[in-house]
Amino acid sequence: MERAIITISESGRVNIPSCNVWMSEMELVELFGVIAPTLRTAIKAIYKSGTLCPVSTQRCDLETPKIWATYYNLEVVIALAFRLNTYEASRIRQKVFESLCQRKENGINLFITYRCMRQQILSKGN
Repeated sequence: MERAIITISESGRVNIPSCNVWMSEMELVELFGVIAPTLRTAIKAIYKSGTLCPVSTQRCDLETPKIWATYYNLEVVIALAFRLNTYEASRIRQKVFESLCQRKENGINLFITYRCMRQQILSKGN
């Protein structure tokens, strides 16, 4: 699987690749400057609240013959940026806001999937 990751330079500059962002738990721990249990708790809370759906936002791949790795997409990274209270999370939030404001000028697009939300609304209406 070809994938890209979000990085923050030593000077605090956030680089969000334009496509195919999928990050492992360890990469997210490093990105947000948190410990693994804190990250796992935040991800579980995001899924439990119904904000995002695991089916469309995470994937498991065989990293080595005996180890499965779970990867999370850009939607999860952005949701985590708003859930966690770290310097790194604030830098990512700032970059997301800047990208939204410059969207028309630079053609930056953020693709957000509302599939799970739509399914929840439809199921509640039945």
